[in-house]
Amino acid sequence: MTGPVVVLGDTLLDRDVEGAVNRLCPDSPVPVLDESAHVDRPGGAGLSAVFAAAQGAEVVLVTALADDAGGARLSVLLAAAGVQVYPLRLAGSTPEKIRLRAGGRVLLRHDRGGGAGEPGEPPEAVLRLLERASVVLVSDYGRGVARQGALRAALASVRAPVVWDPHPRGPAAVPGAHLVTPNEAEVRELMEAPAGATRLATAAQGAQRLRQRWRAGAVSVTLGCDGALLSHAGTTPLVVPAPVAAEGDTCGAGDRFAVAASLALARGALVSEAVQEAVAEASAFVADGGVATALPATVRRAPQAAHNVVAGDRVGVAAAAAVVARVRAAGGTVVATGGCFDLLHAGHVATLQAARQLGDCLVVCLNSDASVTGLKGPDRPVIRQDDRSRLLAALSCVDAVMIFDEPTPAAALSWLRPDIWVKGGDYSAGGGDGDNLPEAAILRRWGGDTVVVPYLDGRSTTEMIAAARAGGPPDPRMLVTATPAVAPESTEAAR
Repeated sequence: MTGPVVVLGDTLLDRDVEGAVNRLCPDSPVPVLDESAHVDRPGGAGLSAVFAAAQGAEVVLVTALADDAGGARLSVLLAAAGVQVYPLRLAGSTPEKIRLRAGGRVLLRHDRGGGAGEPGEPPEAVLRLLERASVVLVSDYGRGVARQGALRAALASVRAPVVWDPHPRGPAAVPGAHLVTPNEAEVRELMEAPAGATRLATAAQGAQRLRQRWRAGAVSVTLGCDGALLSHAGTTPLVVPAPVAAEGDTCGAGDRFAVAASLALARGALVSEAVQEAVAEASAFVADGGVATALPATVRRAPQAAHNVVAGDRVGVAAAAAVVARVRAAGGTVVATGGCFDLLHAGHVATLQAARQLGDCLVVCLNSDASVTGLKGPDRPVIRQDDRSRLLAALSCVDAVMIFDEPTPAAALSWLRPDIWVKGGDYSAGGGDGDNLPEAAILRRWGGDTVVVPYLDGRSTTEMIAAARAGGPPDPRMLVTATPAVAPESTEAAR
């Protein structure tokens, strides 16, 4: 592969709730599920991106994220899987699918998030990304990303193979797509099935007609445990049987199929070879237990992005989302900064005040206690995250505080999408060059900027802690106190 694997489409938040049913509800004849565990995971295009990243590929996901807790959670899960997210703004709420399970079976699925929201315009970085992709997988879940005009125009001119996993509520594949991968049900909805036709004939005729209508190179119809049918040349299809007859949870099998075919095409395989490989991968996926066992451990153990509100309405994901939504609706500039802020001192305050002056709101991304310990050692932080967030939220220059658990704020930034990211001037050894900041590459994904603001000399949390432990007085410059102005003629006496 010469470029990244680009997955483009709608991402949902999936939650599997596991439990046991031992009784009926006393006020209604329905089973009661006693929850024992739950697992969050990216769904839709996000799940395809996770599968591809688990195969060791460099994976970039172009998707729309909403300004809500669900969007923040998805950012954390995708970052934990090693997926680079190029986010588009999503109007409305994050779509969620909650599956209630007992004994390995789904009892009920609860969907929430409302209708499809309108995705925002892609930045220039996304269009450049498509130009250097090794393969593009469009994972359409009918919620608008695959319909976005600028993205479709870019996809129509992509040189790399385009694999299109369609949805009945979604748009047609762009002309020239290398491979389209509907399942049986989707083919029946997309193309009217002939009356009285056999299952195989329905799939074959539907695939051929869909290939002609969409001007696709090939169409592969997945047939569940019976493998897949490929229409790619002439009128005689290629039937690829499944190597094993697998019974089990098929949730995610179609995504696994499309990902396996995409990776094979990126390596230079023929379409027929890619479909054979995809059938084998999808069959093994179901036989091994489906998505419940295929999900990488890093995703299953990903920490929650949202922390409980501890300082009124200015701390937490909901607080940050409300501030950002209000500023964006007014056409304003969103500014963000981040750090541990352990023992808040004058240097911190100077940075925060300077950052707030650059835009219309300031969101502080605060390292959680676990994150600080991982970065600074077992004796840090000195101040717990609840108190640190309270102190920051009390400052007039801070509009919201968002706590994150990861070593870096990459996941939080992918969700917030600030226009400007700020660091203090002593951050880089090169004299405060914003391009050297680790967050700079992330900000460029949506056209954001990284800047450095002046930092008060001689202020250091580490030095304050060392002085306190040594029993010496702290440097007065570090104290967050109001120093009265001194008249010029009194300066010498004040010293």
